[in-house]
Amino acid sequence: MQFVKVHGAGNDFVLLPDPQDAHPLTPGLVRALCRGHLGLGADGVIRVAPARGGVDADAFMDYWNADGNAAEMCGNGVRCVAKYLADRGLAGNGIVTVDTRAGVKAVQVFRGENGLVDRARVDMGPPLLGKVDEPLDVDGSSVRITTLSMGNPHAVLVVDDVASVPLADIGAGIGHHEAFTEGTNVEVIQVLDRATIRGRVWERGVGETMASGTGAAAMAAAAAVLGLAERRATVVLPGGELDIDWTDATLWVTGPAVEVATGNLDETWLTSTH
Repeated sequence: MQFVKVHGAGNDFVLLPDPQDAHPLTPGLVRALCRGHLGLGADGVIRVAPARGGVDADAFMDYWNADGNAAEMCGNGVRCVAKYLADRGLAGNGIVTVDTRAGVKAVQVFRGENGLVDRARVDMGPPLLGKVDEPLDVDGSSVRITTLSMGNPHAVLVVDDVASVPLADIGAGIGHHEAFTEGTNVEVIQVLDRATIRGRVWERGVGETMASGTGAAAMAAAAAVLGLAERRATVVLPGGELDIDWTDATLWVTGPAVEVATGNLDETWLTSTH
């Protein structure tokens, strides 16, 4: 089985091409692939398969988090899928359409001097707002959160210094809170100015990651709703920067898409994961 290792702003994935839709993912395989040292190591696995029945798109992004659970959407992952398809002539030259569990996403791709895609702009759809700056009791302490959906759930906290936040503890405390029956992704943001936001991400089913496309969208949208930033802003994450543009119609995320390596999974190792 072929694999492609990819990342978007340090949020890394194992991409598995499946043009015949013949190799469904299993929790065990996903966990084994994502495991550092013993597998390839990644934040998630993306199976690129034909679009689902009745859906007009270039491909289906079957995305699973590192814990072995399928997820609705991945903003960095969908850019990587668009790059994979466009670079191999499997999709339109300018716009790639990707079927996800959160709907079809249109991705505008940009090519570098070598002719390969190096950046992409994703139409994420408008954010669906929930609670705005409301208190939540977490392990005996009160925090203020803004919740919203970017096709998957997010809870955003404003802090003075993102670097000093014990994100593993806060992320797990909020992410597994009874208020979120399906769990939630958690972001902490520090507003540097009205056009720049520094953030960190705790992803549901993964833990802290270097970046998140839907997370960056949620950060920027929350900051704008709270009156702390403009609707066009740059989100600075540990793995790189993502540009956000929240218009009246939708929210766009622009960022890098990088292909690191291609290879084949060893059949003996693959059998051992089942």
